[in-house]
Amino acid sequence: MEIMRLVVTGPVGAGKSTFIRSVSEIEVVDTDRRATDEVADLKHKTTVALDFGRLQFGPNSALHLYGTPGQARFDFMWDILIRRAHAYIMLVAAHRPHEFRYARRILTFMEQRSQAPLILGLTHCDQPGAWSEDNLLLALGYIQGRSRPPVVQVNATQQQSVGQAIVALVQHYMAQQACLTR
Repeated sequence: MEIMRLVVTGPVGAGKSTFIRSVSEIEVVDTDRRATDEVADLKHKTTVALDFGRLQFGPNSALHLYGTPGQARFDFMWDILIRRAHAYIMLVAAHRPHEFRYARRILTFMEQRSQAPLILGLTHCDQPGAWSEDNLLLALGYIQGRSRPPVVQVNATQQQSVGQAIVALVQHYMAQQACLTR
């Protein structure tokens, strides 16, 4: 069986667990626990190891979706998950600019450990105070001279929106693979 491993990463509350729950064909395996630190101000539970979901495409191929914890104290899981990823999506809540520096830190961490193709998924774009795509990319360090990854707006609660983001991620992966074989 051919399995493609996709990682969903980003800061706490960006929509990683919801993203996976929206499309998984199996009951999502999660490690959610009661939030006991500043995360409790944002949500009641948080991922402490990973989320796992699956999409089956015929008898011989599947996508495995792995969601990382959003807190830096669990970065050992970021390391474990990104090293085997075929591609990953970084979710960033566009309406929380105070988290952009932290999102940039996660990106740097991932880029230091993996050459897997990346796309950015902007969530909460419909919320008051949401930053534009261009401004958010600048905040994440994508300035002139540094190639920007593909960007998609995604509503993690909507299966169709998440499905479109996954298609964009897989297409980006396939395009990168085609460039490597030329």
